[in-house]
Amino acid sequence: MNNQTPHATGTCRCGQVTFETHCGPVITSACHCVGCQKMSSSAFSLTALFPAEGFVITQGIPVIGGLHGTTRHFFCPYCLTWLFTRPAGNEAYIGVRSSLLDNPEHYAPFMETWTREKLSWANTGALVSYEAFPEPQDYPALMAQFSQR
Repeated sequence: MNNQTPHATGTCRCGQVTFETHCGPVITSACHCVGCQKMSSSAFSLTALFPAEGFVITQGIPVIGGLHGTTRHFFCPYCLTWLFTRPAGNEAYIGVRSSLLDNPEHYAPFMETWTREKLSWANTGALVSYEAFPEPQDYPALMAQFSQR
């Protein structure tokens, strides 16, 4: 991990919360679940999954929103932009909304999840699809495949 130069920077819509990563994503995805559709007001949410140790809030203090469950969704307290997610049971990673990163074009979804709830007209171009989430034991192989593309 290079602590001198961030791999990527990002911001909420109003700019009051900013963040940076000091490493590349381990995988990118689009989630088609109804929950993500409602929280993002879109057909799917986009995520770039980063190691938590390489993610830093550089300005502002995000607040917890969404369902307030064991998986915690963080938002800007002013503009209410959904910023990132800390997955329950896996504190090693942060799921950053990749459309908030500078150069979001670089974070095209590699996989898509919850396709059984996908809107029929929504297309992501993802290479790998799952009807729900992949099994936890599937992630190392998916991350390896992602890193080689």
